[in-house]
Amino acid sequence: MRWWSLCKTVSKRAAIIGTLVLAAPVLLAGCSALRVAYNTGPQLAWWWLDGYLDFSRDHAPQVKGAIERWFDWHRQTQLPGYTALLASAQAQVGEPLTTAAACQWSQRLLEALSPAVERALVHAAELVPGLGEPQLRHLEQRYEKNLDDLRREFLQPDAAERRAAAVKRAIDRAEQIYGRLDEPQRKVIIEGVAASPFDPQAWLEERTRRQRDTATTLRRLLSERADRDQRLAALRALAERSQRSPEPAYRAYQQRLADYNCAFAARIHNATTAAQRQRARATFKGWEDDLRAVMNAGAPAGDPAGATN
Repeated sequence: MRWWSLCKTVSKRAAIIGTLVLAAPVLLAGCSALRVAYNTGPQLAWWWLDGYLDFSRDHAPQVKGAIERWFDWHRQTQLPGYTALLASAQAQVGEPLTTAAACQWSQRLLEALSPAVERALVHAAELVPGLGEPQLRHLEQRYEKNLDDLRREFLQPDAAERRAAAVKRAIDRAEQIYGRLDEPQRKVIIEGVAASPFDPQAWLEERTRRQRDTATTLRRLLSERADRDQRLAALRALAERSQRSPEPAYRAYQQRLADYNCAFAARIHNATTAAQRQRARATFKGWEDDLRAVMNAGAPAGDPAGATN
């Protein structure tokens, strides 16, 4: 599997309310501080969302309340599944990895996140009527700033510099799980990045499309005074277009890249040593313990942690 993706999936809880409304990545907190990050998640989520939408004073309490309700629900119903996923990863990380197994893990990660995204959409549908043109203009300005930042990070004019940055990102992700890589292992990553079909220009163009789609959808819902069911249906459709591009050429590219990344992840994993895989197992166990601590801290007195209604 793409083992480092576990950190991303588990830590996405930090600001998931409204992520599909914004069609932007959620705020990521470092897994090394996962317990602290989760417990401060509602405040982090508020800061992040307000940075995008600059909520009005009247609307702010509704947004904060939705964030709190989402985190309460998420703690009780979703963290048990994440801990089970981490336990499964611990059991398998010591074994060789096939390309097919890597893709299966990617699918499991997406499925694990899906209920949280759906719940966020439900809350977002309730919050949309409180938005106005000032918030949408602020959103568009923030989007443009983010695109500028991403161009600097992923689309450097010099091809060698761009590739070096991509290699560094890949090595950093792998070392977060396995620890320090040796030169042969780094060579696997260097060669894999060089052969990758990842196209930062196409990715940024698609991101621009998603952002434009988001702003257009929100303006339409407000102008039409859409009711709650209409808003939720529109946001679900927006989420689907964000996940699966309406552009056939980009969808084909996404599939090529996903297939390649599964094979690339398998090559990286299979190049690691027994000691590195043991480190990965210990890392996953630490994350599992952190999540269990979060569940226990949030469970009502007398209730087993992770109990659901």
